Amino acid sequence: MKLHEVSRFSRFATWVSHTSGHPSSFIFALAIIVVWAVTGPIFKFSDTWQLVINTGTTIITFLMVFVIQNTQNRDSVAIQLKLDEIIRSLDGANNALLNMEELDEKDLEAIRQSYLKLAEDARNALRKGRKQRATNPPSV
Repeated sequence: MKLHEVSRFSRFATWVSHTSGHPSSFIFALAIIVVWAVTGPIFKFSDTWQLVINTGTTIITFLMVFVIQNTQNRDSVAIQLKLDEIIRSLDGANNALLNMEELDEKDLEAIRQSYLKLAEDARNALRKGRKQRATNPPSV
């Protein structure tokens, strides 16, 4: 796929995500609930009256899960690629950290523990009044 090609679903998902996050969408949803609540006495708060709002919100919620997940997946990939580019472009950066979201949990936890140790050492040095020194990043 070329950089400028985006699937119809992705374009739709982005549009829905942006539209549903707009304040006017919230006001519209609130208006629907108000209309539904006001019509309660007219329909004598019947089971059908309750079923209308329950079914409507369930369907919308079900569909929104997929739309939002699609948008979130694409955003996550874009952020990871940007971070990878930053790591790649910095002198002294540990290029082994590129694409690390593909590592398994065990490897990620080992790297996390190494960074936690670096942070703890730096905090201890600050507490003792020593200037923080640059250390080598953990190996992957």
